[in-house]
Amino acid sequence: MGDVVPAPWNAYLVTGYEACSQVLRGRNWLALDAAWQERQPENYRWHNRASSDMNKTLTRLNAPDHPLQRRCLGNLFGRDTMNTLTDQVEKDVGRLLDGLSDALAHGEADYADLVGERLPISTVGGWLGIPAESHPKLVRLAHVQAYSQELLPSPVQLADACDASAELWDFFAALVDERRAAPADDTVSHWIRDLDAAEPDREVVDEMLRALTFFIALASLETTATYLSSMVWQLLREPGRWSWLADHPEHIDHALEEVLRYDPPIRFNTRYAQEDIVLAGVPIPKDSMVHVMYGAASHDPRRNEDPHSFDMLRQGSHLSFGAGSHYCMGPALARLEARALLVGLLKRFPGLRVTSPPVYEPRMAIRRVASMGVSV
Repeated sequence: MGDVVPAPWNAYLVTGYEACSQVLRGRNWLALDAAWQERQPENYRWHNRASSDMNKTLTRLNAPDHPLQRRCLGNLFGRDTMNTLTDQVEKDVGRLLDGLSDALAHGEADYADLVGERLPISTVGGWLGIPAESHPKLVRLAHVQAYSQELLPSPVQLADACDASAELWDFFAALVDERRAAPADDTVSHWIRDLDAAEPDREVVDEMLRALTFFIALASLETTATYLSSMVWQLLREPGRWSWLADHPEHIDHALEEVLRYDPPIRFNTRYAQEDIVLAGVPIPKDSMVHVMYGAASHDPRRNEDPHSFDMLRQGSHLSFGAGSHYCMGPALARLEARALLVGLLKRFPGLRVTSPPVYEPRMAIRRVASMGVSV
């Protein structure tokens, strides 16, 4: 239907790889910030608690606020952080695979519940110093809040998302307040010390950290859990892939990139036109939404030959972490978790197989895997 396709809700679907890349990298395409939302007709889609909370995070900020905040935060996942997290992730993987092994001893086990959902919260929760007893609550709230980021959420979904957003915001506000009152040798306390040195207004620093911790939880839990389940499904759904990769571990990174290309955890992202503009020959009026379709872009045959084939040796191109100024802050962390988990699974479960295909939640933005049965 073309690289840019009009949608019936006064928006456009961008499907071609080059057109998607142009939107993500272009200065004339902006995130759906608070200013844009205020210009929309009074409706619950944009004027609600979940949207107002998201507007405080990096994903909804544009220049000059966005680059200023990113510079203040620096590289969240630099070499020292990743070295520390590597040890933690490998320990978490070992613990979770022990649990999976125990469950498999009795027959079929739900991989998504026992492993895919739990590794991201163990990683991020441990990194932020969040007590393990709070992890299930955060996972549940992140699931519900994600409805606010859907393409066309229902009023009920939005209401539930607003309640979840309020709980999440209060949780992370309390976390920042606690670290402010009693600093320790943990990530949030280190951020407080570093940002206090750069910004004299403590309330500005604390608000930034409330938004950052809130955003990290939302950005890292749903998406990475989906990636970890998709990884296992794509590698097990065709006979021979799993055993071949076990025999050729030097291609594990290639396989993980192909999973991101073939079945990206986030299906689309949205921008709006700062001015009247022509994209791939299609006139786009000012303020119109364009939905950058990551999956369609990665399956563009002009970019990736034979795109509907899953090829572990492809080394193709994808936009699954975005591009431009809003490029994802955590690709290194997602790749670390996926690699550590896959290495552990291949070593400990060479005969792993899917007995119940993935059951997906009925969503469009993040196609979360609700369950997937495996056995050995």
